[in-house]
Amino acid sequence: MELLVVGLVIALFAVFTVLRTVRIVPQARARNVERLGRYSRTLKPGLNFVIPYVDRVYPMIDLREQVVTFRPQPVITEDNLVVEIDTVLYFQVTDPRAAAYEIANYIQAVEQLTVTTMRNVVGSMDLEQALTSRDTINSQLRGVLDEATGKWGIRVNRVEVKAIDPPKTIKDAMEKQMRAERDKRAAILNAEGQRQSQILTAEGDKQSAILRAEGQRTAAILKAEGESRAIDQVFQAVHRNDPDPKLLAYQYLQVLPQLAQGNNTMWVIPSEVTSALQGVSKAFTEALPRIASTEGERSAEADTEIARAAEAAAEAVADARDAEKVNGPRQLTAKIPEPSPFPDLEKDPHEAER
Repeated sequence: MELLVVGLVIALFAVFTVLRTVRIVPQARARNVERLGRYSRTLKPGLNFVIPYVDRVYPMIDLREQVVTFRPQPVITEDNLVVEIDTVLYFQVTDPRAAAYEIANYIQAVEQLTVTTMRNVVGSMDLEQALTSRDTINSQLRGVLDEATGKWGIRVNRVEVKAIDPPKTIKDAMEKQMRAERDKRAAILNAEGQRQSQILTAEGDKQSAILRAEGQRTAAILKAEGESRAIDQVFQAVHRNDPDPKLLAYQYLQVLPQLAQGNNTMWVIPSEVTSALQGVSKAFTEALPRIASTEGERSAEADTEIARAAEAAAEAVADARDAEKVNGPRQLTAKIPEPSPFPDLEKDPHEAER
């Protein structure tokens, strides 16, 4: 029985010794080994053997990249404003031996170093620069931390400023300033829109006036060309048909009332006009019986019109004679009539008869 107990104790001691001899290290981990109180080596990932009761194996050190968030720290800016800055640090242990023997607590050391470096960097900036220069702050923090932690076996990959919180009064002032800036931009955009609208409206009015003027000019040209062609055709027709002097005298008689309607231009009626009027009256008087005898197919309305024209010509002749006896040559004021389609009326009636 005693031998059985002794054998069991020896077996347990052997198992315990084997367990202390064999050490398995996971991937991306490392363990430092001290032999008789002195650093011996660092166990690599996988199966490792140590001397039991002689070698001392320390806890595992994580070699992966780690993320540490530090609580917000008060920082005074260059313009004497206290802001709360929250940072995030990304680091990785590259040398397990240095991380274990060069610094007692590398997490706490990195935190304090980050706070002091951030106060130095942000303290040289005013609030506006600190809010808009996060990349500059991050790069400066990373450079200082990477240089200081290199001897600790730590590599700082990134330092990010997560939040910068100014005091509440400063936030209210910044909100008012931002609101004023937005109102200013809105007013400027509104003014620009009105100016552009007025410019476009003026351009449209200009183009409309130009097109309207061109249309009026084209219409005037076409109207003048039409009147010119009409006058030319009438003139050619008159000369082609060789009108009788009596017809010309009758046309001249029809124009006289138009000459007497205006009051702008002085017109002097020569004494030969009475002779022309007398010839017209005689022509109508002689033409009445012939027309009545030879053209019986004419209607009664045409005979009435001819008779009225003859009576008007006789009265005009009588009035012209009385005016010449009393006042000499008559003067009338009349507007300049439009060009007559019969320019031969302005000639002397005697020349026309000749």
